Amino acid sequence: MMHEKDPVISVIMGIYNCGDTLSEAIECIVHQTFSDWELIMCDDGSNDDTYEIAISYKEKYPEKIIVLQNEKNRGLNYTLNKCLKQARGKYIARMDGDDRCDRERFAIEINVLEKEPEISIVSTDMEFFDESGVWGKISHPEYPVPKDFVKESPFCHAPCMVKREAYMKVKGYSVSDKLLRVEDYHLWIKMYKCGYRGKNIHKCLYQMRDDRNAYSRRSLKNRLNEYYVKRLAIKTFRLKKWNYLFAFRPIIVGLLPDFIYDKLHKGRLAK
Repeated sequence: MMHEKDPVISVIMGIYNCGDTLSEAIECIVHQTFSDWELIMCDDGSNDDTYEIAISYKEKYPEKIIVLQNEKNRGLNYTLNKCLKQARGKYIARMDGDDRCDRERFAIEINVLEKEPEISIVSTDMEFFDESGVWGKISHPEYPVPKDFVKESPFCHAPCMVKREAYMKVKGYSVSDKLLRVEDYHLWIKMYKCGYRGKNIHKCLYQMRDDRNAYSRRSLKNRLNEYYVKRLAIKTFRLKKWNYLFAFRPIIVGLLPDFIYDKLHKGRLAK
């Protein structure tokens, strides 16, 4: 039975075949210094012990954790929307089942949302790590404006915290094959179109588990999806037409020889 008072934060987490790392991710939430949260996890058709691990935490924290399950693999967009339907918090935070975050993350993010009422989206710098340790970092402009959408998604998705009203206004994540792997990029476009704005905290409060060659393995389909969303951003924000040249970047990069791409990409994410 859930507590009667709505939590301040609802954490939504789509989980899929992350049995080896899920406990570490959940422990990062459990040990946050800001403790007024609920965690909503939805298993997206895992074939390992992900669901069982999630259930074990629900049994341990029955008033704090909700566990859902898809009947088959449906993708992140659908899965996060399912979590959103259960969310009761004023703010919606993200977390992935194979990542980890700073125990002060929620406190720092909520402080921005409370002190800067014009801000509806807050995210942070993010580090990348693998079994050998932290190998890279990504950062975005502190206060992204529409023209920043041409280069790339202006917020890291996994570390974000967003006002619930912004999610509800845009009806959550759009579910489409054209948006696979770029669901967050599209979400921010929808929110900015509705007048919501965001801030990036220039502190690394989140670490994404990712091997060093993951980006280079992105499929042509994923690159075409990124191209599609970049074009949509240019059209939505009525940016100058020469920006369409930048929309081709993910496709062009995908055609580069591996050694050139690796040098460019690893240089960009270097610590």
